[in-house]
Amino acid sequence: MIRKQVFVTRIAMIVALGGFLMGFDASVISGVVGFIEPEFSLTKFQLGWAVGSLTLTSTLAMMFAGPLSDRFGRRTVLKAAAILYFISALFSAIAPTFSLLVTARMIGGLGVGASLILAPMYIAEISPSNIRGRMVSFNQLNIVIGISAAFFTNYMILQWAQSEASWAQSLMFSEYPWRWMLGLETLPAILYFIGLFFVPVSPRWQILVGKTSEAKKTLVNLVGEDEAEKQLQDAIKSLEADKNKEKVSIREIFQPALRLVLLVGVSLAILQQITGINSVFFYAPMIFEQSGIGTDASFMQAILVGVTNLVFTILAMLFIDKLGRKPLLIFGMAGIAITMFILSYGFHSATYTLTPESIETLDETIDKETLRVRMSGVQYTNDVLFKQALADAIGSEAALANETPIITAAIDMNPNLILFGIIGFVASFAISIGPVMWVMFSELFPLRVRGLAISFAGFINSAVSFLVQLVFPWELATLGNSITFLIYGLFAFAGLIFVLKIVPETKNRTLEEIENQLVRKLA
Repeated sequence: MIRKQVFVTRIAMIVALGGFLMGFDASVISGVVGFIEPEFSLTKFQLGWAVGSLTLTSTLAMMFAGPLSDRFGRRTVLKAAAILYFISALFSAIAPTFSLLVTARMIGGLGVGASLILAPMYIAEISPSNIRGRMVSFNQLNIVIGISAAFFTNYMILQWAQSEASWAQSLMFSEYPWRWMLGLETLPAILYFIGLFFVPVSPRWQILVGKTSEAKKTLVNLVGEDEAEKQLQDAIKSLEADKNKEKVSIREIFQPALRLVLLVGVSLAILQQITGINSVFFYAPMIFEQSGIGTDASFMQAILVGVTNLVFTILAMLFIDKLGRKPLLIFGMAGIAITMFILSYGFHSATYTLTPESIETLDETIDKETLRVRMSGVQYTNDVLFKQALADAIGSEAALANETPIITAAIDMNPNLILFGIIGFVASFAISIGPVMWVMFSELFPLRVRGLAISFAGFINSAVSFLVQLVFPWELATLGNSITFLIYGLFAFAGLIFVLKIVPETKNRTLEEIENQLVRKLA
């Protein structure tokens, strides 16, 4: 049995490399935004579009990934996703215009949408029930490893761009730092494509398309003879119960029998994004720069975000099959609400004052004389007022290009409080709704509609993520840091109440048992 578990674990780790690519592809943009905003003269919504465009197409891909996998197989569609990741990384790195950069990112979004849906689905379908939560969490683990890797490589490329070493100069890191950040993804994309040739076809997909004998062979290799026969018969019975029904359509997942699981799935999909996680992952250096610590320190603290995400995702994997899904959700949503309120308070308490001494420390390219005349000695009580005054004084383009050093010179706040709030928020997310949502997606829906239902819930999740990413730069510029994080905290508090009252527990139950409890009795 231990040998079987090792085999299943190896397969899960290979398939979950799709999560690594998703995490890297999504978060590498956090180091890029500071370079492309002035280079392409972007507005705040254009900046949000550069970040969110990947999520937009991933949202669309999620609607088709499940049905395509039902027709061609989970593994086949995942191979196509690996190819899309490679194309996206290559053309993002060489894009000469903003439009072509966005187009390349959107191609990558198709791979993100497919792997984000199909990797956890595949892993759930090959895993024994007693370790299924841990195995499915490998996908979330690899997502956070990808996020951490992106933060780390962004920081290293930034350091190499400032290096006088001949090798760094010859590779032109200083001229094209953001292009190097985006282009590195080609390497893991190639590895993922090759790795998928070494995993079996999903046995439950084989059952779905009538390849029963092949499915049994696959299951025997995964769980042993006795358990294979039991799972085979359970899956066949589940499909036979639906054999007289018409082909699955989107209307079927809205039937009364699926009302509870759909409510839980969609609500978790919204909560995972509406509490602001991708604002942190995709704009981490920007957020830290708002606390006045400077660019290099902001990129370094972004690495801490990635490490925290990794550590607490591992803890979630250790506890999800022991404590259960619901306790982790309760703990995490409470933590998210508290830390977002801390962030809101931290930014609310900040003041901004340029003194003659602080103005003198600024770079000579900045119009310091105008700052002395227009802003010296004036205290601003929030970031919105300060940035507007700065733009009025030296012009919008100059204010944007020099925002970070000027904020650093003017701000009076406790940056450690911001670091604590961000780290606490990421820890709370990573041990709860981050991995738990995907585990429950793979468990809640019955086999007949699983592909379509997970695609639908993933569509909702990705659509909310896109909106959050798109409007975040605008929120910071218009509402300010404090109100933005306060809104996220209120959403998290509402989510905590929902988890306490509605979300069921699914640990230590087979997929068929969960279906019988939550769906059949409602029919």
